[in-house]
Amino acid sequence: MKTFVSIGAGPGMGFATAERFAKEGFRVVLSGRNKAKVEELAKQLKANGHDADARLVDASDPASVVSLIAEVEKEFGAIDVLHYNAASMRKATIAEQPRDSFNSDLAVNIGGALVAAQAVAAKMGTRGSGSILLTGGGFALEPSPEYLSLSIGKAGIRALAHGLFENLKAKGVHVATVTVAAFVNPGSKDAQAVAEEFWKLHSQPKGAWTVEAIYKG
Repeated sequence: MKTFVSIGAGPGMGFATAERFAKEGFRVVLSGRNKAKVEELAKQLKANGHDADARLVDASDPASVVSLIAEVEKEFGAIDVLHYNAASMRKATIAEQPRDSFNSDLAVNIGGALVAAQAVAAKMGTRGSGSILLTGGGFALEPSPEYLSLSIGKAGIRALAHGLFENLKAKGVHVATVTVAAFVNPGSKDAQAVAEEFWKLHSQPKGAWTVEAIYKG
């Protein structure tokens, strides 16, 4: 059974994407800082007959991210798909942003994605297969002064995807991002549509891989 790992799994796009892959026969490992919440999401998947598990991870802590990847690989073997969905959704202008929070916001919004990609890329490259999927945002294209740290983080996600794409493509690893330029509610058709965009990216034939899909709702 193939394994799908979600870091920063929430009730919206994270859950919808995990469910989309679960419907294709993937074992799903959901992770987040709130164990009770990810356990509830895993329970929902299990109730529908899917193989799902919940794990604790702090996306802002590199050691925690690396530990999660190692733990999943030890228990289930290869990670076939990594989905990085974590984000600090702080609403704050430059004047309002607490000085001690900016780096911690970026540690979640982009730092954790880089560490997670690094943690799975080596073994994926050795196998010559795997997908690294990153949840991007429209703020990468049109930064919001009211969501400054999130805008910078999403710009970083987009840069990470584009920066890794060619190098890892040569090793058989598909790096891709969905730039979500819409507000997405949990359980909505938008959440399902974003999940479908991730599935389409993962399913592309190797000779036709693309790095980005933009979802505008």
